[in-house]
Amino acid sequence: MKTYDWIVIGNGLAGATLSYELAKLGVSVLLIDDGNLDSATRCSYGGIAYWSGTDPITKELCYQGIERHRQLSDELDTTTEFRELDLLLTFAPDVEGATLAEQYSRFEIAPQMISSQTAQELEPQLNIDAIGGAFTVKHGHVNPIKTLEAFNQAFRKLGGQQLLASVTGLVCLKNRVTGITTPTQAYAAGNVVVAAGGYSRHLLKRSHLSVPLYHTHAEIVASSNIEHSLRALIMPAVANRFDAEATASAPATDSLWDGPPHEIAPPILDTGVIQFLDGTTYIGQISRFRTDLDASSIDVAQSESRMRQGITAQLPCLTHVPGHWRHCLVTFSRDGLPLIGPLPDIEGVHLFSGFTSPFAMLLPIAQRFAQWISQEKPSDSLIDAMLVQRFTQTN
Repeated sequence: MKTYDWIVIGNGLAGATLSYELAKLGVSVLLIDDGNLDSATRCSYGGIAYWSGTDPITKELCYQGIERHRQLSDELDTTTEFRELDLLLTFAPDVEGATLAEQYSRFEIAPQMISSQTAQELEPQLNIDAIGGAFTVKHGHVNPIKTLEAFNQAFRKLGGQQLLASVTGLVCLKNRVTGITTPTQAYAAGNVVVAAGGYSRHLLKRSHLSVPLYHTHAEIVASSNIEHSLRALIMPAVANRFDAEATASAPATDSLWDGPPHEIAPPILDTGVIQFLDGTTYIGQISRFRTDLDASSIDVAQSESRMRQGITAQLPCLTHVPGHWRHCLVTFSRDGLPLIGPLPDIEGVHLFSGFTSPFAMLLPIAQRFAQWISQEKPSDSLIDAMLVQRFTQTN
């Protein structure tokens, strides 16, 4: 049986990018995924918030990320549909814009407050009576599916191997992981990377490994038949998701995440919309803070109606567009930085998950992480700040 240098579990943006970076270093890599079409990457808006750095680490990663995206299509020899467009962060008529302006001033490139009339000039489909104004900033954007496919194609050209199968567990020999199992066979590896997004915690738990990683159930409405063209990416200026994530990931909640299904916080709606170059349009999003992985308890009709009502007040042109409800798990950590690196007390297994702003920061993290683990962990202050051990040392 062949032994790979690395097995990467999960073919979302995290797994696809990391497997490509490892293959570039000349090691043998197997990328395995169960083929779930409703992954977080495939349901993503594809936005690159390169303006959103707030500290030396995130500022540097955002800068490196956008520079990489600008040349990525040439590097991968396949288009990612990279572009820069206007982001409109809209707020309701009864919201005080000046207070929001102070909050946005902390970002590396601060979004500028504009009137509802100016917002309509940037996005003519906007109903100016539904908003009090907006903040705007240039925002990077790619097609998530085409970006994923571009990485996969480049990975295979480098000799990487892909496998479509479910991972049922890790193969452990004493205190070392030596491979993975699928429903039909086992695969051996010198190292295994769990990059399975919202499923990562569940997969590791099967092997009695615990990590402080959390997820939301994210819901969108996807449409492939939109008559009207949209110029801007619309998102709310007041995003409730981040406060809810802080509540859901507090240390006191950890026992809830490993117990029976539990709703840690009420669902929230962050109204937004993005239209891709082919006309496909995503409307969203609802985030549910449930500890289980099952979406069967969600009232799909109610969710879809709520998302549609939220956006059509601002964009009446979307009132009658056809579309279908989609669901995925979106993972996050306790401090907003991803969880990467070796797990404590066991060898041969790494985590690479929990990316809150993946399209902005993941590309440079994957590149640096691949170099870090291949060079016997040289000093890298950015990688050090994201290692799993930052929590295990204090918990």
